Amino acid sequence: MTGKGYKIINSFHNARTNHGKENAEDYVEIVADLIQENGEARIVDISKRLGIAQATANKTIKRLIKDGYLFKEPYRSVFLTIKGQKLARDSKKRHKTVYELLRSLGVSKKTAIHDSEGIEHHVSKETLEAFKKIIKKHNKIK
Repeated sequence: MTGKGYKIINSFHNARTNHGKENAEDYVEIVADLIQENGEARIVDISKRLGIAQATANKTIKRLIKDGYLFKEPYRSVFLTIKGQKLARDSKKRHKTVYELLRSLGVSKKTAIHDSEGIEHHVSKETLEAFKKIIKKHNKIK
């Protein structure tokens, strides 16, 4: 398939792929936050932050361990691997950029916090760079 139809299908494929990464990004961000706040990330705390059952969190954590983002020792908390640390750091940077853009556009703090959480997972590098330019221009004007 070529032309417009291909671009639409490819766009849908990219969105579905990003949804899969979104879950991993949310988990590693939460693990990083909990480690920074408490020195550890317990499954009970991860599930509370996400508002889900511990069994659901545990299932996803097992997948993220298998995928190389997290590690866990028996009867211990969850920790980030180097790969997980990079994913958490990159996700936090995207989140911050989207949040700052929304705030520079006049979006309320509460709404910007909420909206940036969803947008951060679906924004391309090219779009992020454009956002950064807009933020930089806005900051010069202020």
